[in-house]
Amino acid sequence: MLQRILNELEALEPPSAELGTKIKTVSERATLFRIAASAMVNASNEYLQLAQQQEPKWKKMLQHERDQKVRIEKMVEQLARQHSHLEEAAQHALPSAVPTGGHRTSHTTVTTSPSEDEEDNAEFYDAQESDTFTLSIPGVPTNNSRDRTDSQGSDDGSSSEGDQTPLPLSETATTNSFRIVTDSTVVTPVTAPNTDNLDNTNWESNNGCTGSTGVTGYRRKRRTRVPEKPNYPLNLWSIMKNCIGKDLSKIPMPVNFSEPLSMLQRLTEDYEYADILDRAAECKDICEQMAYVAAFTISSYSTTASRTGKPFNPLLGETYECDRVEDLGWRAISEQVSHHPPMLAQHCEGRNWRCWQEFTMASKFRGKYLQVIPLGTAHLEIDGTHHYTWRKVTTTVHNIIVGKLWVDQSGDTDIVNHKEGIKCHLKYTPYSYFSRDSQRKVKGIVMNSDNEVKWVVQGTWDSKIEIAPVISTSGTLDNPVYKTGPYILAWKRRMPCEDSEKYYNFTELACQLNELEEGVAPTDSRFRPDQRLMENGEWDKANAEKLRLEEKQRASRRAREHEAEKAAAQGLPYETYEPLWFKKEQDPYTDSLCYVYNGEYWECKSKGDWSRCPNIF
Repeated sequence: MLQRILNELEALEPPSAELGTKIKTVSERATLFRIAASAMVNASNEYLQLAQQQEPKWKKMLQHERDQKVRIEKMVEQLARQHSHLEEAAQHALPSAVPTGGHRTSHTTVTTSPSEDEEDNAEFYDAQESDTFTLSIPGVPTNNSRDRTDSQGSDDGSSSEGDQTPLPLSETATTNSFRIVTDSTVVTPVTAPNTDNLDNTNWESNNGCTGSTGVTGYRRKRRTRVPEKPNYPLNLWSIMKNCIGKDLSKIPMPVNFSEPLSMLQRLTEDYEYADILDRAAECKDICEQMAYVAAFTISSYSTTASRTGKPFNPLLGETYECDRVEDLGWRAISEQVSHHPPMLAQHCEGRNWRCWQEFTMASKFRGKYLQVIPLGTAHLEIDGTHHYTWRKVTTTVHNIIVGKLWVDQSGDTDIVNHKEGIKCHLKYTPYSYFSRDSQRKVKGIVMNSDNEVKWVVQGTWDSKIEIAPVISTSGTLDNPVYKTGPYILAWKRRMPCEDSEKYYNFTELACQLNELEEGVAPTDSRFRPDQRLMENGEWDKANAEKLRLEEKQRASRRAREHEAEKAAAQGLPYETYEPLWFKKEQDPYTDSLCYVYNGEYWECKSKGDWSRCPNIF
């Protein structure tokens, strides 16, 4: 078209020299444009032909990846089903040993293996069946602390049924080898103290304050169950497959995986059997007291046998009080003191004892199971003199993808009396399909400051714990034999109602934890709206409210970070977030900073002064 117009322009009249030059220039440029356009058309045709040739190849590759993804999902599901069937077959083929009544005789060999690998392969047999078992007994550690950064190292490890490696306890462990024989003819004067007559007057005289009512003898009527759990279908695999290898504390989870309690309330359940500590406080024998303390630490795992729901992660500044002085003789206050990393602090006081702990954890989802490694140290002080410390063992949740969820506890832990140098070493045996022993077994020994065995602890963490004193010693120096008296029942689990599965397998205490009460702080977990909506069965609203609260918390954190950056730019000091009811102090037993109760919460409650509490809900 452009060339034709130029030709007509030249034919109109004889062009001048200047016009001829311009026409020539335009003609050359038109020729270049025609050549470039022709080359572009040819290149486009070549690209179209190449794309048409490669299209089947790309379709085949994408279809192959899609088929492979579906195949892997089916293989994982099939593997989980086979695993569940194998578990059922093993339970039928290898029934757990049923303990018999009456007195029994046990022969126990206790040794320490030279390495952790050999320790993992050690076999444990039920002492009730007159068999022997092997138990590692490290010496009294010089330092009971574990750095919080251990979680990074633990996260990369793996754990599965029957082969989990326990955490190292001490580099200076000593070796002891001996046998324990129970003589049914020996009668010991040790009996379980009765705490039924312990009233509020005794507790008030030792703690200087009253319960929530302040009226001795009055007991509030509390609820015994919560609304039943609604049946909402959920594609578990579609959510979990995106969580593999990630930190669960950074993944938003719907309430479908939760139970209507916060982690602050869940940790308060550790004191469901606090009457064991009341009995321990009455013991005259300090080694017997240690045995009861060991039974108390084991009892805190009893509810995990049937409870697999995830507690709500507390918001920063969220608190929870549980004042049960009027009926149970203890009261506790907990607070979420840090958000990154998540950490809570707790303080509980009872009759002639008080207990406090700082709790955080490392968690990883491994596809087949979920591993939770608790961090932090628990402290117990009895009669203001005897100070005990211990750490929780590893918790593993199995059958995450397919099958019925179940929880296992495994690992070793030491309970140390720092005043007397007494130590109790406990071993939680991991679940094993091929073990001749009953599952969920816990065995331990109490040693005095001279590493002499004084008491034996055994039982299961989901049923009961028995203790027995060592009354005489015989044998050689290298292979001593300790004779023990009859076993004493130190703890027995109170089973939940038969229909508790309808309401999250809650015990009676768990049902009462989230019950509304007057006079508590406005930051209390009872006022958390998403948790309350879930308890009432409104899960869709609970999920929406949960997202709102999490976004509000993120906005508050961004505001604090902005203020910190602004202060740093101006060279001004900036005060970081400080908890309301806890303060950081140097722990003389772990040689690290930890949060301890500042003693102000119950005073503020008595005055009704909550002016310092922020609006977190």
